[in-house]
Amino acid sequence: MINLYQIYLISDSTGETLDRIFLALKAQFNNFHYKTNHFSFTRTENQIIKILENCKKKEKTIILYTIVDNKLSKFLKDKAKEKSIPCFSVLGDLIESFSNLLNQDALNVPSRQHIMNDEYYKKIDAIQFTMNHDDGNAIEDIDKSDIILIGVSRTSKTPTSIYLANKGYKVSNIPIVNNSSIPEKVKKNKLKKCIIGLIAEPERLVEIRKNRMTSLKETGNQKYTNLQKIYEEVRSSKNTFSKFKWPTIDVSRKSVEETAASVIKIYEISRKNA
Repeated sequence: MINLYQIYLISDSTGETLDRIFLALKAQFNNFHYKTNHFSFTRTENQIIKILENCKKKEKTIILYTIVDNKLSKFLKDKAKEKSIPCFSVLGDLIESFSNLLNQDALNVPSRQHIMNDEYYKKIDAIQFTMNHDDGNAIEDIDKSDIILIGVSRTSKTPTSIYLANKGYKVSNIPIVNNSSIPEKVKKNKLKKCIIGLIAEPERLVEIRKNRMTSLKETGNQKYTNLQKIYEEVRSSKNTFSKFKWPTIDVSRKSVEETAASVIKIYEISRKNA
């Protein structure tokens, strides 16, 4: 019989922070069977009462929460204790520790990380820019990019670009289709932009491309999934990256998040050396 846990993720904001923390937490356990129950914008005692009414005695329930209002946080912990439900604050202790270190009271205002300030509008601008410069588009103003990603088809250029854009980076990505795919202005790189080549194992690309073709119900382009042809593509792209001394990242076994982290590291180094 499977030991199923009901995970209650209770947040006074969007719940994005809580989701990411739980994602990291659950990854550390192999035999962990669970069902998540999300409750965002929880800001009143009445909401908490209604949430806890859903908890059934026979179920194994765990509560994780991010509530910055101390009174409401205590109310949730007390009510959970009455029901003998394990209840953990994700940010509470950390905020209190920072408050002591900084010698100032925390604001304890929900959704402060989502305020529409200059940083927020910079991120929106980056997302719009990146969408407009996807797949080799809008080359004329590519010099405005923070980062330029280059690689053959299915090397995670677009998802990595979008992920980076959500962190505020303006990203252009260029697919390598033939010898003239990369614009001359990029090759010359007079403004010393951060250009990164994405590569992958040919066998991995075959698998990804076949899945892509299946999802699109296309069978006509045999060269696209031909292993020997892909070997040539990858070899040629590596030679190009080496010729222009562009750093490369092998995305074969990397998630988008891991690839993006590597990109940011290279970007930060390039800025220091600029």
